[in-house]
Formats: sequence, structure tokens, C-alpha cells
Amino acid sequence: MPINITRRTAILGSMGALLVSALDQSFAAEPSALRIALILESRTDVGWTRTLLDSLEQVKQARPDGLDISWDYTDPLWNDDAENAMRFYAEGGEYDIIWAHGRYSDQVKKLSAEFPDIMFVVTGSGNLPLGTNQYWLYKRLHEPSYLLGMLAGRTTRSGVIGLVGTFAADDVNDQINAFLDGARAVRPDVKHRVSFIGSWSDNALAAEHANVQIASGADVVFMLTDNFKPCQEHKIMCFANIIDQSKLAPDAIASSAIINWQPDIKWIVSEWLKHKPRGQYNGNTEPKWFSMGQGGVDIAPYHDFDAKLPATVKEELAATRQKIMSGEFVVPLNTAEVK
Repeated sequence: MPINITRRTAILGSMGALLVSALDQSFAAEPSALRIALILESRTDVGWTRTLLDSLEQVKQARPDGLDISWDYTDPLWNDDAENAMRFYAEGGEYDIIWAHGRYSDQVKKLSAEFPDIMFVVTGSGNLPLGTNQYWLYKRLHEPSYLLGMLAGRTTRSGVIGLVGTFAADDVNDQINAFLDGARAVRPDVKHRVSFIGSWSDNALAAEHANVQIASGADVVFMLTDNFKPCQEHKIMCFANIIDQSKLAPDAIASSAIINWQPDIKWIVSEWLKHKPRGQYNGNTEPKWFSMGQGGVDIAPYHDFDAKLPATVKEELAATRQKIMSGEFVVPLNTAEVK
């Protein structure tokens, strides 16, 4: 029998089709899984990478928006090798986000337009404000560094504090300036020694610089590198950064300025969920960072030094930390190179 398609039937049929289409889009807008490809610039035992992997595990357990989050990561890669790895992951079609954990905007710039459905994430200083489907994360450790500076100012006997940095980069200078501000806040006449080793990982050179500073009177040193042997050998207090490194030198490291990537990851996930259904991203051109009050950074416990530090000093730091957390006190952000 011929089917008689009336105007009413056509209208109802069109409405039904629209409803089905809307339902399809609704279901498509609620993904259940998120796969991330990580391009790493350092080993997994290095603080910058280790903190990210630890934070990913914690976010995975929390299952934001019910997502099953999984990831794969590379060995340390740079330049063309990093670009080739990004292309391999993008072309495979298995990953929603390519998280390039370091200075990788040069590589992302070559790929982002070709793979508009992929969200690219870069981290730290030295990246480019590409926008579109590149998201740029930063870590500002000036707030916990200020607290460590206060501790240095209260505990130095010589009145000289030292700082051994990697490079005079934006996100290194902010820590050094804040550390000095914190020390001067409690001891205005404090003097400092500062130097940069020009490397992210030359521990032998870091030891040389620390020894020179110690020989010139520094009895508390902020080591923004990963060698704490000079502090142990000279039996002086030192501080670390990025990750709680107390276990490396429990007799020397009083505390560390530490980072937590959980708020960053959750923000990236929310941005992915927001833009994924439309396939359009709106990547930030100003680096995004989360403060101490937002859970992005903090100071590590005092561990073995807890019983050694005066109670009044710990109370002073705790009170200042609370003021920073609440916003009552704002640590100045100064990225100028310290001489």
C-alpha cells in the first residue's frame, strides 16, 4: 500500500528528527572518558614531572564530572622529537588532550591548526600566547617562597642568606624576590648572595655556587636546584622548591615551596568539557596560574625540623600563611632579575 505522507506527518516527522538530533548532541556532549597524551621534558622522578603525575592520579580518583581519565607519557623529548610525538598522538585519534609539560609552544604552533579538535596544553615560562586550542598554564611559587624567606630571616645567625637559581627566568625570579621580601619583613638588615647556574639540572655546578655562597657567610640557602649536599656538609639549613624534597636531605631541608597541579587539571578538564561539544576552543593567551588560596601552591611540612624551630616562628609563619590564603595579605609579584 502506498504511504500517504501528509503535511502533518511531515511536520511531526521533522520534529521527531530534530528531537533525535538534539538527543544525539546531548549524549555527545557528555563524554564518559578523557584520554591525555603527555609530552615530558624531564624524567618522572624530577619534581616538575612527578608533581603532575601525582596530581593526575588524585584527580583520576575524584572522577570529575564522572570522567574516566587516563594518560600515556613519553620519555623526555625536545624539538623535532617532541613535535613528532605530538603528531603521532594527534593523528592516532585516541587522545583528546596533548599536554606538553614544558616549553613546547613552538611545536604546538606547527600543529594546532592542523588538529583543531585536539586541545593542546603547555606549561611554564618561555611559551607563546597562541590561544585557539592551546591552553597555557603557569606556576607561581612566590607566596610559599615569601614564607620560606621569613623563616630564613628568623633563623639566620650570620645575617646572610643565599639563593642558588637555575636561570634568571620569570618564574624563578618571582620566587627569589619573594624569598628576599619575606626575609626583610622580619629582618630588614639581612644581606643576600644570589647566583644562577645556567642549567636546569647541573647538580655539580649548583654545589659549586652553594659552596661559594656559604664561604661568603650565608648560613641559610634557598636551593632552586636539586643538590643539597653542600647544606648537609656545612650543617646549615636550606630550602627546596617544586616538590617536598625533605627525604633527600632530612637533616638540611627545613621545608619546600611546593606545587599542586590538581586545580590546573580540573580547570583544563572543565574547559575541555565546555568546548568539546562544539569543537571550538578558546585557549588563554595570558598564562593561567592558581594561587595558594586556590590550592595551586603551598609550603611543605617541616618534618625533622618541626621540633627544632622555635614555636613563635612557626606561629608567625602559620598566621601569615592564613592571611595569604584568605587574601588579607598579598605577596608582591616581582619578576625582575635580582643582582
